[in-house]
Amino acid sequence: MRKVRINAGKVGLVFKNGDYKRVLTEGAHWVRFRESVNIYNTSLSFTSNALDLEVFLRDKELTDLWHVIDVLDHEIVIVYKNGKYSQTLTAGRYVFWKGLVTYDFTRADLTKIYITEKIDKAVFAKYDLHSHIRVFEVAAHEKAVMLVNDEYVKTLTGGTYRFWRNDTTIKIAKADLRQLQLEIAGQELLTKDKATVRLNFYAQYKVTHVEKALLETKEYEKQLYVSLQLALRAFVGSYTLDELLESKEALAQSVFEDSKDIAKKLGVTVLHCGVRDIILTGEMKDIMNRVLIAQKTAQANVITRREETASTRSLLNTAKLMEENEMLYKLKEMEYVEKIADKIGEITLTGNSGMVTQLKELFTTK
Repeated sequence: MRKVRINAGKVGLVFKNGDYKRVLTEGAHWVRFRESVNIYNTSLSFTSNALDLEVFLRDKELTDLWHVIDVLDHEIVIVYKNGKYSQTLTAGRYVFWKGLVTYDFTRADLTKIYITEKIDKAVFAKYDLHSHIRVFEVAAHEKAVMLVNDEYVKTLTGGTYRFWRNDTTIKIAKADLRQLQLEIAGQELLTKDKATVRLNFYAQYKVTHVEKALLETKEYEKQLYVSLQLALRAFVGSYTLDELLESKEALAQSVFEDSKDIAKKLGVTVLHCGVRDIILTGEMKDIMNRVLIAQKTAQANVITRREETASTRSLLNTAKLMEENEMLYKLKEMEYVEKIADKIGEITLTGNSGMVTQLKELFTTK
């Protein structure tokens, strides 16, 4: 016989010729010389091969010292050690010692999709648990439709959503709820008088019916783009180039009215439409420039003729007044003599007659 002491936090298993005999707990124990004792730390999990474990489980005294956790194929068990996450157990049998360490176990059924178990969010980030979870993020400005096995289940608002990972298919389709802008750039269209113009157009819209936009419509933004494009073609094709250039606001309003009912069926609401640019092609630009030059030339000619007519009428009125008033004639004559004299550098006079008489003879005709 020999004496063996088992300290606190330890457990001894007695074997004889390789066969398990009994368990020794804290204290002093006598064992026979042909018996061996394996000491185990109860703060650690117990590990053994499957055959030995089945033998150990026959001893009720020993199993009373254990947490025996059987995990099925479709399950996981989350282990907490003294209130803190320790590990995630997959299918199999696990043994933990009782007493020194406080263990808590949370069992989860992976055949479900929803996580109904009470699990702290911080634990989801642990690698061995995270691999069993599907995570979907929906931003605060978004809504999403959730499809399970390709069937609509519900609409999700902003947040983080977690589901158990299994054979069930889960899909999330998201829509942005903010005000969005759709650009229709560089559209070459024909007017009623066969002139080619290039239009840059925009529309502002919002998704107002998420289920209709994502479930009943395929690529709602592309369909909205096409509806706006067709409305543009219809309007431009019914106006001449001159009428179109004068009707930008009418164009935007017409496209808005034509597209809003179609947009409603797509699950969106058109808020505003506008024409950014109407651009003429190179040939049309040259033609319009020539037309503008011709118009401005014609306007200039009209103004010139109007001024010439007014000037002639003024001269006629002046002539009539001078004919009726000799003094006015003399004053006018002196005014022109003064103007002519400004252009002459030197004047030579003789002494045969008076200076005024000689000047008159120089600047006037008999």
